[in-house]
Amino acid sequence: MGHIQVMFNPKTIALIGATEKEGAVGRRILENLLRSKERRIFPINPHTSKVSDVESYPTIAGVPEHVDLAVVATPARSVPEVVEECGQAGVEGVVIISAGFKEIGEEGKRLESEVDRIREKYGMRIMGPNCLGFV
Repeated sequence: MGHIQVMFNPKTIALIGATEKEGAVGRRILENLLRSKERRIFPINPHTSKVSDVESYPTIAGVPEHVDLAVVATPARSVPEVVEECGQAGVEGVVIISAGFKEIGEEGKRLESEVDRIREKYGMRIMGPNCLGFV
């Protein structure tokens, strides 16, 4: 299982769902992450090569170094696929900001169960879904 310490003191963080769209959660999170000078931040956005003047990658598989922590801010329906990609990339910890899971009904429960199955498969630590993160 991934080391929990890596979640609280990661050297590298990928933000999946990074965007420059005004008012978007992915923008606010990226602004906050970029304030840290002690960590390498990798925006993930399949539609652009830069987000907030930082090189962006279409998927976590394209990041040129190991990612300790992934923060997921994408629609709920895409989260299981994103978590699977994180597992394949060897990410140890994932924070899922996205909402729309068991709190909305059966489809959300199914998505959350799929995320849990993937977590077990790769031995990742996961906080969320529907999480505001942590300080």
